[in-house]
Amino acid sequence: MSQAVQRPISGGGGARPFDASASALAPVVSQLGRYEVVARLGEGAMGTVFKARDRLLDRLVAIKTINLTSPIEDMAEVEARFYQEARAAGGLNHPNIVVIHDVGKIGEIAFMAMEYLEGQELRALLSRRGALPAAEAVSIAAQVAEGLSFAHARGVIHRDIKPSNIMIGRDGRAKITDFGIARLCTSEIKTMTGAIFGSPRYISPEQVAGRRADHRSDIFALGVVLYERLAGEPPFQANNLHGLMYQTMNAEPPAPSSLRPAIPPILDFVVAKALAKSADTRYQHAREFAEDLRASVEEGRASAVEQRIRASLARPASPRLPESETGRAGGDSSAPAPAGPVILNLVASPPAYTLSRAFDSTDATMRLVSLGSRPVEQPAGQAPSPGAQLLAERPAFSPTRLTKWLWAVAAFGTVATVGILLLR
Repeated sequence: MSQAVQRPISGGGGARPFDASASALAPVVSQLGRYEVVARLGEGAMGTVFKARDRLLDRLVAIKTINLTSPIEDMAEVEARFYQEARAAGGLNHPNIVVIHDVGKIGEIAFMAMEYLEGQELRALLSRRGALPAAEAVSIAAQVAEGLSFAHARGVIHRDIKPSNIMIGRDGRAKITDFGIARLCTSEIKTMTGAIFGSPRYISPEQVAGRRADHRSDIFALGVVLYERLAGEPPFQANNLHGLMYQTMNAEPPAPSSLRPAIPPILDFVVAKALAKSADTRYQHAREFAEDLRASVEEGRASAVEQRIRASLARPASPRLPESETGRAGGDSSAPAPAGPVILNLVASPPAYTLSRAFDSTDATMRLVSLGSRPVEQPAGQAPSPGAQLLAERPAFSPTRLTKWLWAVAAFGTVATVGILLLR
């Protein structure tokens, strides 16, 4: 392969040079092997995505690159994850998953060539149109679920399903993109125990609790995406990361149909099962999720789907994650179980939020404090609230302050308990 050449590139309105100070690549690039770069599509902290022409096969491709000389810690692991993404997506040939054509390295630039998609991200579509009609939202979610089912069957867990990683083509076909933090069952990449990967608004309760994500975590994330598309707002909302994680663990969001009456009530049940706090109660396979979504918009099948979901969610259990899900005993396991089905509150009117008995505030808060500087992804088309802006300007909450706060709470509880005993 030839080395990268420094010369102007053409794209859009004619020849124009790249601004090396603005791009994550250095030097200026117009060619990567057999790929002739024609335009820059976007860039991030570690690299750039280009539109390019494959001169050998005469087709347009998207080239994702990372600059291996970037001043980023653990660049060796970043490079390893880049190749892991290529292996994860490269072995998946499905109509709803982006196709990886090639991967390579030229000088200090690693690159990945994938199919060039004519369309837009789901997030861009929603910022323009807001909530989608139920039939369109169901079609997109079902396609993504089918793509996930194919990936999961081959040992690939995406771990970052969100609207910006779902492309909608001009023909309406949905494709899953960006397997950058995907996990392969045979992966050799080491990860920190308890580390949270993915976008905060879409991660599952088990990930918040510090447990390893599995294929059901992808299903939860897709459930959040579907809820947003139906209701026009996220199921879990807060002004900062700590509040958002608390909501994910404990909040029971209102039924989508209570926010938009035109939504068929059957979708309340489908979303409820996808967003179940316990992974064991959730859909166990993305294929089942896709089948229920498609059945929900077909006459004569919705009733049977609703009855089956009701039966699967109706269980005589306390509204907390069971010990098998938490990995340790938690909460008051002797508390009486509530009667009736546990379907969150997605099939009722907008409820007040309730607290899960399994939520260990000390343990979870300490985990979240370490992530206090991580931004919360803002819903499409929604400006940050004044409260969010104030919180963003505040210094991160330190473990020292947290420790003092926890001691104060403990002391107050002790004094209150002694006082009650004396009064008795």
